Amino acid sequence: MNDVPVLPVKNADGSVLVSLERLAEEDLVRVDPSVPLTASLVVLWHGGTCLMVFNRFRQLWELPGGMIDPGETPREAAVRELEEESGQRTHDLDLAGVARVTCAPDDRSEFLAVYRGRVDTPLPFVPNAEMSGATWWHPATELPDLTPIDAALARLCPAE
Repeated sequence: MNDVPVLPVKNADGSVLVSLERLAEEDLVRVDPSVPLTASLVVLWHGGTCLMVFNRFRQLWELPGGMIDPGETPREAAVRELEEESGQRTHDLDLAGVARVTCAPDDRSEFLAVYRGRVDTPLPFVPNAEMSGATWWHPATELPDLTPIDAALARLCPAE
C-alpha cells in the first residue's frame, strides 16, 4: 500500500481534506458543534482492495457515501448510502474517524463521518441514477479520475 498521505489534500474543485480525527462513535457528539456533520462515507475493503464508485454527474471515482438525512444517525446514513450507491450490504462498520473538509467554492467547513468495513463476497454492482460504475481499487495503483480526498481517506483507513 502507498505511504500514508500528508494532509491537507486538495481536490481539483478546490475542496480540501484538512484532517482526520480518530474517535469512538460515542464521541461523535463531542465534535466542534460550530462545524456541521453533514455526511457519511464508507471505506469498504475486500481483500486488499477498496470499493470506489463512479459518480455519473461529477464524472469521478469516489467512496460510497452521502448526506445524513434528518433523523438519521451517521451510521444509518453510511449503511443506506453504501447500499444505494453500490449494492453492497454490511452492518459491520466501524467508525474510522471524522474528516474535516473545507468545501469549495464557498470555503465552508464540514465534518464527514468515515466508516470502515469489509466484505468477504462482494455483491454485483448494478448501475443506478447516481453511479454508473464500481471497482475494487488497490491503493498502490493509479485510478484515473479518482478524487484525491477519497484516495487519501482510503489510504488513511486501511483494512485491519
